[in-house]
Amino acid sequence: MDTNTNNTKGYLDMELLRFTTAGSVDDGKSTLIGRLLYDSKSIFEDQLEAVEEASRSRGNEEVNLALLTDGLRAEREQGITIDVAYRYFATPRRKFIIADTPGHIQYTRNMVTGASTADLAVILVDARHGIMEQTVRHSYVASLLAIKEVVVCINKMDLVDFSREVYDKIVEDYKDMSADMGLGHVIFIPISAKLGDNVVNMSSNMPWYDGKTLLDYLETVPVKCSGTDRMRLPVQYVIRPISDKFPDFRGYAGRLTGGDIKEGDSVSVLPSGMKSVVKGIYLGEKSLEKAFASQSVDITLKDDIDVSRGDVIVPEFSVMPGIEREVELNVCWFRNSPLTTGKKYIVKHAAQETLGIVTKIEYKIDINTRNKVHGVDSLVMNDIARVRLKTADPLVFDYYCDNRVMGSLIFVEEGTNDTVGAGMIVKPEN
Repeated sequence: MDTNTNNTKGYLDMELLRFTTAGSVDDGKSTLIGRLLYDSKSIFEDQLEAVEEASRSRGNEEVNLALLTDGLRAEREQGITIDVAYRYFATPRRKFIIADTPGHIQYTRNMVTGASTADLAVILVDARHGIMEQTVRHSYVASLLAIKEVVVCINKMDLVDFSREVYDKIVEDYKDMSADMGLGHVIFIPISAKLGDNVVNMSSNMPWYDGKTLLDYLETVPVKCSGTDRMRLPVQYVIRPISDKFPDFRGYAGRLTGGDIKEGDSVSVLPSGMKSVVKGIYLGEKSLEKAFASQSVDITLKDDIDVSRGDVIVPEFSVMPGIEREVELNVCWFRNSPLTTGKKYIVKHAAQETLGIVTKIEYKIDINTRNKVHGVDSLVMNDIARVRLKTADPLVFDYYCDNRVMGSLIFVEEGTNDTVGAGMIVKPEN
């Protein structure tokens, strides 16, 4: 095998960390990502040249690293982040996918979108301003989305003379603010994204800080797979032979969410409850003895039973998912057209598509105070609320905190086919 093939295989085998950035306007999110890419040597020369030229045209004396992530024309013109910008890079230790999300209140839905698949959230705080409204909002969204690891980067330390007292005060304020949110593991790092302090390289300006740099932490934090005891295979497609060579072949294609599956496993097909045994597992044309979470595979069963798109194959002897037509959700609404009770929406959950209506809005969340606002009969863009959903067909689901794929769904508006909201299935409060 040649060197290039070895390098490619090594890259594909590397562990992947997905993380999102969030914070208030001008906290330096895009600059931080630009610094990560620049100092880790993860950008091409032509990219750097383009950013240097754009910086000069804007009158910047220094290279504006934020332009590496602000890709939309409107973003460059206004100097703000509007949409979620995804960036990809790798170090010798790990691969990364970054979702750089907007800081403005009206783009809360974009933060939800960017964070929905993240393993870790980087929340920026401007050292001059401390905890802001958006710090609270984004921290609360991170808790709703069950993000297990949170890194609070206290940025622009160079503008407060690298003061340890300022840093300690913000750490204390953040802990007090987030105490009842149910956040995952939280760490704090003092940084200057503009100058590079504690981003990739340790800062000589803050000798009082003895923790890791941001990149070092991102490279070493454990990536925890949720739902390892909850193997689920939502069936996306039923494969029938296209030739007479394999006339009896019937495969079920899907992407494993959590756990693993192997030949000989006893399985149930839900919601019907029919049982069989795994006969074969295929990754393309390659036969496997075992498949793991996040792999997209085809499986065959020993029994000729009815399995259709939207069904879910699960191990017979495991934690079983719920099967219900009525569920409770935390919902983030994405569109100006309001969510109203009784209106029919297309509901897409895993590989399933069905119709559903919101029968009741239990309450809306005031993100600033985290208080529950009762008596609400509609939701507008960026609202977050607890609702009850009734579907035409039963949903096979896990709670979002246990399995994010099987616990999430989206609302699609009939007629326009627009995605108008996202929901996380939660345990009923009553």
